[in-house]
Amino acid sequence: MSEPEPPLTIPGALDLAAARAPDREALVDDDVRLTWRELRDQVGAAVKSLIALGTRPGDRIAVWAPNSHRWVVAALAVTSAGAVLVPVNTRYKGGEARWLLERGAARVLFVENGFLGKDYLAMLRDGAEAAEAGEETHPVPSLPGLAAVVTLDGDEDGARDREDRPGTLPWGTFLAYGAHLPDDEVTVRTASVRPDDPSDLLFTSGTTGRPKGALTTHRQNLATYRAWSARTGVTGDDRYLILNPLFHCFGYKAGVLACLLRGTTMVLQPVFDVNRALRAVETERISVLPGPPTIYTELLDAPDRSQFDLSSLRLAVTGAAVVPVALVRRMRAELFPEVLTAYGLTESCGTVSVCSADDDAETVALTAGRPIDGVEVRIADGDRRPLPAGRDGEILVRGYNVMLGYLDDPAAGAAAVDADGWLATGDVGHFDPRGNLVLTGRSKDMFVVGGFNVYPAEIEQVLTGHDAVAEAAVIGVPDARLGEVGRAYVTARSGAGSDPVALLDWCRERLANFKVPREVVVLGALPRNAAGKVDKAALRTD
Repeated sequence: MSEPEPPLTIPGALDLAAARAPDREALVDDDVRLTWRELRDQVGAAVKSLIALGTRPGDRIAVWAPNSHRWVVAALAVTSAGAVLVPVNTRYKGGEARWLLERGAARVLFVENGFLGKDYLAMLRDGAEAAEAGEETHPVPSLPGLAAVVTLDGDEDGARDREDRPGTLPWGTFLAYGAHLPDDEVTVRTASVRPDDPSDLLFTSGTTGRPKGALTTHRQNLATYRAWSARTGVTGDDRYLILNPLFHCFGYKAGVLACLLRGTTMVLQPVFDVNRALRAVETERISVLPGPPTIYTELLDAPDRSQFDLSSLRLAVTGAAVVPVALVRRMRAELFPEVLTAYGLTESCGTVSVCSADDDAETVALTAGRPIDGVEVRIADGDRRPLPAGRDGEILVRGYNVMLGYLDDPAAGAAAVDADGWLATGDVGHFDPRGNLVLTGRSKDMFVVGGFNVYPAEIEQVLTGHDAVAEAAVIGVPDARLGEVGRAYVTARSGAGSDPVALLDWCRERLANFKVPREVVVLGALPRNAAGKVDKAALRTD
């Protein structure tokens, strides 16, 4: 019998996963274990409840919660109902989340109201002018467009006290809300979802102003993560530890959607704790563990690592402007037979290029691999003319993974994607002689020393080549004579001390004089955003 055509919508992918392996474990969240059939059934119940709440195709529905099985069920239900998923960063304060929910015109909000002791609903209310009408019964009076709020932290049966949460539905109550509807309602609704319908609205990090919402479709995301899965080699036999936050492309798309397409078991953790992660690897026989470089440093240096059986680990997928060669070699020697790096951005469904399993440590660390199948990458000068291999320029991307545009901002969308379909990433890089994409850095991170352009990634790679350095981040700071000079921030390897003078000498031996930082600052940890990337904006305001 021939293989069925690949599904082009997220509900189609879920139905296929449940049909192929109904009794295989789909999801593990502490004591909760769901097979693919059970996951599909829970999603179906949630779709019924969304229909009963009046959800229409194209409505935007937000999830503001940490990684959990309820996050996954809610997200898959949103997209299966034809609505648009709007993930919200769990580190956002009330004003930031309120702005995003208002800008995204969210009609329903799923929220875990007690995560890390935070009352998210109170945060949304704080500092906001309450609407006069319905103040006593509306969960967020300042957001009258919200038709309902579902709290994910309630008891499974919905019995949690609701007196302090007017107008909210506990999770169990929500799941029962549409139970009276026939199953055909789900079938009809999911069948009405089209491949080119928007499936999610992810807001960019907003480092240059207010975040912009990038709209992408079912077809775009599924095609991207079929290509990602094929390149990385993730299969249905793998067990995938999702440590990356689900509100980010790395967690949701390279995590949940990739697992959905391959029938891979998802093991979820709400926050990264090194011993908890090591325990999960042993007990759940984890084979795939993607994440930012910092988590691998913590896993490798964990004092209790030798007490755990980590022999099931097979594949790590990471990415950043700088992944130290020494880290890749150590990961391969001590934890993972396969270590890959990848590159992408929210506007490209999260992926542009990926390394391959047969790439050597230098290729994995120093490049982001080759573009995924069907996606073009061009290195361009200031006039968007292509540059030859080895020449730095702006990275442009064209293909099925490029967003539809920015929400309600056609001018910004047109500035990002030109008439020929090329997405301007704002990243700088070049191709090596073998066609691998080398990231030099963000164009906004570049600084100019006495008229010479300096890209931090090159200096960071040199610094992390020193045995004493775990991580490095370089920024430009004002200088009266040269305009700008470099300042390096580093963290020390476990058990090692970092001597700033020695590190400057190390740089002088390996870099042109204008690239050598003026100073090196040793920190206990580098500041990070919620996706685990180094927050250089925080360093600049230090």
